[in-house]
Amino acid sequence: MNESAPEVHIDVRDLTMAFGPKVIQRDLNFPIYRGDIFVIMGGSGCGKSTLLKHMLGLLEPAAGDILYSGQSFTRASSAERDVMRRGWGITYQSGGLFSAMTLEQNVSLPLQLYTDYTATQIADVVDYKLSLVGLGGFQSYYPAEISGGMRKRAALARAIALDPQILFFDEPSAGLDPISSRLLDDLILELKESIGATVVMVTHELESIFAIATNSVYLDASSRTMIDYGDPRQLRDSSEQPVVRQFLARSAAAGEDMGSE
Repeated sequence: MNESAPEVHIDVRDLTMAFGPKVIQRDLNFPIYRGDIFVIMGGSGCGKSTLLKHMLGLLEPAAGDILYSGQSFTRASSAERDVMRRGWGITYQSGGLFSAMTLEQNVSLPLQLYTDYTATQIADVVDYKLSLVGLGGFQSYYPAEISGGMRKRAALARAIALDPQILFFDEPSAGLDPISSRLLDDLILELKESIGATVVMVTHELESIFAIATNSVYLDASSRTMIDYGDPRQLRDSSEQPVVRQFLARSAAAGEDMGSE
């Protein structure tokens, strides 16, 4: 019996991103399948973070559409967008935690805003989510009192508070040492399996790309469009685009110059 075709969870169609007359990327067309760990990659200045902002609705496209589970996000009303966003979890490079709030207060915020849980139920969920990311017992700590890696994990606990269908990451390993970065990769894999989320991430970290990614798109700064799409391991070994092979085969030292925007 043939396996059923994978379900398209996010569909980017004919997307052009521009700031006024300056085109950043044009004619982007690619699907992200349900359950993917999907990486947006490319050299510095190619538009990786800009694409993520378009997918989140922080920027509006010059042309084209982005669909979630077949529903247009680009053409949706504000109310419809809010409903769609409730199925997302988002973490930013800095973590985005509120410094004046404890970890418990940070993680409980989306539960207070979007559920009718009692205070006891919220506390139970917060305890569980913090334990999932290895921060059980740190509920009363403030972000400044913990390490950078722990802040990343706390931000992840907040992002999964509502059991999202999609998790977005912007350079999740930025600023972390190699050991903390690998632990975060392992945690993303574990959470993806436990909550069944589709993961979309911007990163230039080769170790992360090869450790956890199942699919990817490569944005090219020179041609201002996507020039390859697929499993990054296959692209590294057999892409028809030399720049893609070079990007994925570069040394860790060389990678320092290929960072985010």
